[in-house]
Amino acid sequence: MDDKLFDIKNDRRLSVYLYRMGFGMWLVYILLGASFLHPYVMYRTHCAIMCAILMVFGLSASMYYDYYHHHQEFEQKKKWLILSYIVLAGLIYFFILKDKALPLDLF
Repeated sequence: MDDKLFDIKNDRRLSVYLYRMGFGMWLVYILLGASFLHPYVMYRTHCAIMCAILMVFGLSASMYYDYYHHHQEFEQKKKWLILSYIVLAGLIYFFILKDKALPLDLF
């Protein structure tokens, strides 16, 4: 029954599920800002980053489907995907990698 879930070329369910999980993480992000969940506020940034990652993966899976079945929509989503990757890279840099030095002397 679930054998076609990962056939993203012919089935767009996976992209819909990823979008829904991303939206759910966004709702958890909003909830973690409430005063009654103050002990868990440290996870708020993690929820924001997971929301962005899930939404970008959902858009990527949707674009793969649209490339084969709706090429005009694919061209429009291509611009949004590039912008999403830039925003996601910025989020990861500013919230995770900003204070950590990257080891440049690997050899």
